[in-house]
Amino acid sequence: MIKEIKVKTALLPSKLPGLDYALNPYRGCAHACVYCYAPSVIHWNGKWGELVEAKVNLPRILSKTIRTKKKSVVGLGTVTDPYQPIEEKYQITRRCLEILQLHDFPVCIQTKSALVLRDIDLLREFSNIEVGVTLTSPDDSVRSKLEPGASSVAERLRALHELRENGIDTWVFLGPLMPHITDIEGLVDAVAEVKPKYVIVDRLRLKPGVWENVRRFVEEFYPQYLDGYVKIFVEGRQGYYDGFLGRVRELCKEKGVEV
Repeated sequence: MIKEIKVKTALLPSKLPGLDYALNPYRGCAHACVYCYAPSVIHWNGKWGELVEAKVNLPRILSKTIRTKKKSVVGLGTVTDPYQPIEEKYQITRRCLEILQLHDFPVCIQTKSALVLRDIDLLREFSNIEVGVTLTSPDDSVRSKLEPGASSVAERLRALHELRENGIDTWVFLGPLMPHITDIEGLVDAVAEVKPKYVIVDRLRLKPGVWENVRRFVEEFYPQYLDGYVKIFVEGRQGYYDGFLGRVRELCKEKGVEV
């Protein structure tokens, strides 16, 4: 379901590393990722993925706000995906990008959608822009269960390739890496093929409410790993990730991928 809303603010301060401002064209996300932390951040009520609110007046608010802001890095899509399916109709992300480009603000986009390719013409006009694509598995059967509304693995890899071919800096968010489920060798091999500028690697971080979603997911699709997940995330045996993440870094180094 889609709901149109109006907002009063744009370019809110960001606490994420490397980002000065956060700009989120939508509230909610149809990608419905099992592990998503955003519901706890924005105090979302209801089932995540069923409702998306479109901030229909955000470009107008941004055009006013930007004149008073110091030129600093804007993170586009910090608690929502700026290129989720609703963007195809509303084009709020594109209109915001047009304003940001006009004022020459540096931008960092993060998405799980190949729809970003629609805006290559605009992205090429920026003097400072990066596009990051999240990948959690090289196996699309895993992706379809974990991130049911997002683009396929092949579509995301194609987007990374085409963006790079068009002179746009790309990066990959490898995460959250799912214990026992993520094929890290296959994932690193796939990423190395599209030659991103760098990758960011992260573990599964369980914000309030996320564990229940993850538990149901593992119980339904990978019951053989449920005991392991309980040991890691309920009993607190986080040492598991030391070796897991270390292996990812080792593989990236072997493939010449900067972490």
